[in-house]
Amino acid sequence: MYISETSIRVRYGETDQMGYVYYGNYAMYYEVARVESLRQLGLTYRELEEMGIMMPVIENRSRFLAPAKYDDLLRIVTTLREKPGVRIKFEYDIYNGENTLIHQGETVLVFINKHTNKPCRQPPQMEKVLQQFFG
Repeated sequence: MYISETSIRVRYGETDQMGYVYYGNYAMYYEVARVESLRQLGLTYRELEEMGIMMPVIENRSRFLAPAKYDDLLRIVTTLREKPGVRIKFEYDIYNGENTLIHQGETVLVFINKHTNKPCRQPPQMEKVLQQFFG
């Protein structure tokens, strides 16, 4: 299992009239956490794309437990529970400044060969860096 953390400060433009984070912005938070999670492993989306790999989201789930508000500093814990194959599933737990779990999410992405536009297995470089977490 691989776990990483990143923080995001809620900006005014991400909130609705009540001052709560607009529900659609959580997908953007997932993306930031996902990109940073891979970066912490030593991989970047840019490098994956240069390897000929694209990673479109094919599933996106959200569970709202409490609202995030303007100027909250959110801590996003990103977890990979399963070794990736053709698909990779990221789970997100979002905590507010009081360390209260306020949101849970999940995205499933598929590895796509950029040249054939067909699903493929994770690139060897990713498998190598994840090996220490999945044996």
